[in-house]
Amino acid sequence: MSKVFVIPDVHLKPWMFEKAAEKISEGNYDYIVILGDLVDDWGQERNLELYSETFDAADKFIKDHPNTLFCYGNHDLSYPWEALESGYSGYAHELVVDRLKKFVRALPEGNAAFIHRIDNVLFSHGGLTENFVRAHFGNSGSVDIDYIVDYINKMGKPYMWVDDSPIWARPQNGSWKLYPSDMLQVVGHTPVEWPQREGNLLSVDVFSTYRNGKDFGNCSFVWVDTEKMEFNIIN
Repeated sequence: MSKVFVIPDVHLKPWMFEKAAEKISEGNYDYIVILGDLVDDWGQERNLELYSETFDAADKFIKDHPNTLFCYGNHDLSYPWEALESGYSGYAHELVVDRLKKFVRALPEGNAAFIHRIDNVLFSHGGLTENFVRAHFGNSGSVDIDYIVDYINKMGKPYMWVDDSPIWARPQNGSWKLYPSDMLQVVGHTPVEWPQREGNLLSVDVFSTYRNGKDFGNCSFVWVDTEKMEFNIIN
């Protein structure tokens, strides 16, 4: 069994790393998983200082916690892939490309990916959907999940910048079936009010805000037992 501490979508909130470090110091965790979207937030397109502060906090965190895994989010990848979307900042483009590259290089090899598997749990920004797996692997039931994860982690923009990919999927409320059905998936990307489990989907994007800056979620972390596929909320 691995005990995994999860940090959901950051979106230019450097204080999340300090809060996470405080909670982590109170327990023992085999891994820490950041679910992506370090950058972009409502009305912050010109606030380059906040972009820098967020990367500074992220860099310090992974230096102090080398057992950290990172899942790329759509907002992170929109910069190196030059794929404009809501929240994208042309002012911050060069800064994000440079700092994201340095951040990933500072992680142990393989610790930055689209999907991470730990025991019976998959971690990704949006979720691994059955539709996406079928599109790329056909009769997916006969394909080993580790092979699927490894193959997807080598994909590029043409395959990943689509609605049902692990960086874009929104499987909440049964809108997409997840693959495989017997593993728990832990995702961010879609804001929720509190960590919510629906079947084999655990949604934890609880630090996002409304456009006016008001909190959308309850700003709590979770840790996951990757063998029993259970989770606990950390307030």
